Amino acid sequence: MQILSFLGFTILVAVISYLATRKTAETSSDGYFLGGRSLTAGVIAGSLLLTNLSTEQIVGLNGSAYTSGLSVMVWETLAAIAMVVTAVYLLPKYLKSGLTTVPGFLKKRFDVTTKTLTSILFLTGYVVVLLPVILYSGSLAISGMFDIPTLLGVTHTQSIWICVWGIGIIGSIYAVFGGLKAVAVSDSINAVGLLIGGILIPFFGLLLIGDGNLFDGLNILVTENPEKFKSMGSKTDPVPFYTIFTGMMLVQLFYWGTNQQIIQRALGAKNLKEGQKGLLLASFIKILGPLIVVLPGLIAYHIFEGSLETADSAYPMLVKKVLPQEWVGFFAAVLFGAILSSFNSVLNSSVTLFGIDVYKQHINKNADEKTIVKYGKTFGVILAIAAMCIAPLIANAGSLFDYLQEINGIYSIPILTIIVVGFTTKRVPAIAAKIGLISGCLLYIISQFFLQPYFINTALAEAKLNGIIEASELALIESQAYPHFLDVMAILFVLNILIMLIIGKLKPREIAYSQEYTKQVNISPWKYVNQVSIIICVIVIGVYIYFA
Repeated sequence: MQILSFLGFTILVAVISYLATRKTAETSSDGYFLGGRSLTAGVIAGSLLLTNLSTEQIVGLNGSAYTSGLSVMVWETLAAIAMVVTAVYLLPKYLKSGLTTVPGFLKKRFDVTTKTLTSILFLTGYVVVLLPVILYSGSLAISGMFDIPTLLGVTHTQSIWICVWGIGIIGSIYAVFGGLKAVAVSDSINAVGLLIGGILIPFFGLLLIGDGNLFDGLNILVTENPEKFKSMGSKTDPVPFYTIFTGMMLVQLFYWGTNQQIIQRALGAKNLKEGQKGLLLASFIKILGPLIVVLPGLIAYHIFEGSLETADSAYPMLVKKVLPQEWVGFFAAVLFGAILSSFNSVLNSSVTLFGIDVYKQHINKNADEKTIVKYGKTFGVILAIAAMCIAPLIANAGSLFDYLQEINGIYSIPILTIIVVGFTTKRVPAIAAKIGLISGCLLYIISQFFLQPYFINTALAEAKLNGIIEASELALIESQAYPHFLDVMAILFVLNILIMLIIGKLKPREIAYSQEYTKQVNISPWKYVNQVSIIICVIVIGVYIYFA
């Protein structure tokens, strides 16, 4: 019954996606990469949420909440403010230039080399880190939910390989052969399912705690675990509160405002109004995100009394404990949709970056639209196969969510830096952008992979020599031995901007940059954009004050 309901919902999504996209002209770049610039607010919002929300976040953030409490909700709530900034400031500029890719702006503002370097950074991050992590974490969830090793009589490792290739092949069909619109439509349907399924887990969990009464369950959870319900993280938490004002906001702005896999949904908007409404709708729903990716971790901590061997097992164990058997097939299908969404969205963005920014620019400058799409699809197949081969090999990567956030810093802050300077200045030259990209990447790598281990190991060795062996004391010493990676990002962001501005002062470009309106879509703003944006920001601040 579980497998039948799983297959039924999955096939339904595929059929609806096919019917909704069969008439889209996908032999053109706009048709394939941007859904014919026809996406409406609801589709954009659903696709944004599903692209962002997948197993590495559902499992990883709930694991962090299990350990550190409510403070990790910052990854969700602060995203709402980043989306407001994108809707009000960045999206009008993107649509004015008729962009297909974010690096496309860098070509107009700086030069082709800057654009190509940025595209290569995106692609490298996607294939080496993001795609394999999505596939691996998704396979862990599906394998555990259906107990694939027992079902098929295989080992745990073999079950991971089977799930990785199953998810990868189906996701590739959506992304490579369906284009953005197929991805976006399937995302929108799965978004509804994920919201329903995601809310069911804490719902049943609270019923279990409250012996059948939801509000009693919530009251017991809060009163018996008050230390877990603090919005402001301490120095030893994964996200100390002060980092909101250093690197956290930068990470959020990069992700929601400049990351190709995310912003591509808004670039496909039929006009600025629909794009802004889609972003703000997603922003409002994002505030409710902790109900799905934080609250279950807190419930798991209470139910299992903090006794689980690993924090990342909190969500799967809770699902197994509280979800009625008749719901398992539906929830697995929804989770499968979330995994597919993240995988095929990243893959579709990779195909876009390669086709527009690499193939057309450097391999075949005379290629027509049909040829660009053809070779983009070929690249997508190769990329998917590479990711499927790498995914099972990252089993020992540690905490996947923390690993993702820290590794992404290699390219996220340098890219954000040159985009900010590109939009806010007119005479900073292309050489400054190239130096900013290279120096930003190298300095971050030196900081996090050479200096940080040295300082932390030295501090811990000294502490142990002095007789300090308590885990809590060692954790505090470790947190103080070297700046938090979000602080490092903020420092490098400011440093890179200063470097670029100094170069711009010493060697300014001869002709000031002026953005042109391509008139591909109407860029009249939504008349309520400012009012809704303020309301969203006030709600976020109110949540923090309430739980402070």
